[in-house]
Amino acid sequence: MNIKAKIPNLITLLNLLSGCIAVVFAARNQFELAFFFVCLGIFLDFFDGFFARLFKVQSPLGVQLDSLADMVTSGLVPGYVMFKLIFTYQNDGVSALGDYFPTNHILPLVGFFITLGSCYRLAKFNIDTRQTDSFIGLPTPANALFILSIPLIIASTEITFLKDALTNPYILMAISILSVYMMNAEIPLFSLKMKNFSWQNSKFQIVFLALAIILLVTLKIVALPLIILLYVLMSVIQNKMIS
Repeated sequence: MNIKAKIPNLITLLNLLSGCIAVVFAARNQFELAFFFVCLGIFLDFFDGFFARLFKVQSPLGVQLDSLADMVTSGLVPGYVMFKLIFTYQNDGVSALGDYFPTNHILPLVGFFITLGSCYRLAKFNIDTRQTDSFIGLPTPANALFILSIPLIIASTEITFLKDALTNPYILMAISILSVYMMNAEIPLFSLKMKNFSWQNSKFQIVFLALAIILLVTLKIVALPLIILLYVLMSVIQNKMIS
């Protein structure tokens, strides 16, 4: 038995497990822990491909497992979190869903557009030969981090207009629709999965990660939306330099 061939798939399954645990915490409104396990899943997602390339054991099975795990960690979890946020702020802070499905559950379903958009994005990625070394559209893990940061920003920020905006159900629905568009838009973005750590081949990734760390240290959770914007802007700059 080739143990090395099993390691990347095991890491991918741990990503899936992290997503399942995140769903449980999101259901209990423990968004900090949900965020932690989504981050853990994304961390594992970063390394499954790395070890597959390192051990030269890439396989079609690994590709499918990766997308299925991401569908939970970076698709279901952010959609469910957004559903709960829209429902809560549509109903004056009441987060209990109840045992039936009244009409005030309809608008919050817009949150699950994120899950649908993520599913389409992941399926498209698997058959798009242009996305072997880069991305077309915002990757689902980046979108998941953005969505999962919203309840944490609401809980921690003292900026009144920001909190008022993020607790407005209609703004949350607009964010949901915008995130679906960004994931599936024809916008080339560089990949953070570095094949090696040389400056020549990975300078944009290294600079981005350094700036992201600085933003996180200085602004903490509020930095996440800015990091996503930075990622898009740096990708646009890279595209201009290449063309």
